[in-house]
Amino acid sequence: MRMANLEKRYGEFSLSVQSLTLFPGRIHGLIGPNGSGKTTLMKLMAGLVKPDSGEIDYAGLTWRDMTMITRKPYFLHDTVLRNLTYPLALRGIKPDPEQIDRYLERIGLAERRRQYAPSLSAGEQQKLSLMRALIFSPKLILADEAFSALDIESVCMSEQLILNRQREQPITWVVISHQLSHIQRLCDYVCFMDNGQLAAEGPVGDMLLLPQHPRLRRYLQHESVLVSS
Repeated sequence: MRMANLEKRYGEFSLSVQSLTLFPGRIHGLIGPNGSGKTTLMKLMAGLVKPDSGEIDYAGLTWRDMTMITRKPYFLHDTVLRNLTYPLALRGIKPDPEQIDRYLERIGLAERRRQYAPSLSAGEQQKLSLMRALIFSPKLILADEAFSALDIESVCMSEQLILNRQREQPITWVVISHQLSHIQRLCDYVCFMDNGQLAAEGPVGDMLLLPQHPRLRRYLQHESVLVSS
């Protein structure tokens, strides 16, 4: 997926991304201060908003190949099971009962598959949202602060699930998070947004531990990065 000369204006805010490429099967972190344009850029990638100018080459991807996870996931007014299998129904894919059981077991909802999904806790909803994103084997997942409502144990569980899935069947990810330790553990590549621009990009270790761009260094000074041993 490649983006070139993207421009989008909202009132006084202006987004300008001259060039950005997403590498297939890699997890990309999208970091930067509040209001820097991260969510706007992700919405452009998802096709939820159209750029004022510029191009996005989806390299053959269609809506059937991608999904988006947000801080507050949308749920059907239906059961946990129906919400989990909704992406399959939408794409005409027959559910695999054994796969459904495995997914529900992993997030601790196997015994509550008939429960009304919107009645789940915020953390349970996020874990269900993650499973719903994975269940149809997408090629691109866009995650906007999707893990912010989870406790530490659930974050670690979600990270391990994603990394295991990446080893088995790589998916292209774009992850927005202010939890830089999460970005460090999960991502291969990091893009830094500042004031509506893609200010720096590179491998996760170079970006978080050996930052060269002065605006990135200033940003990291106000954030906490957990260095893995």
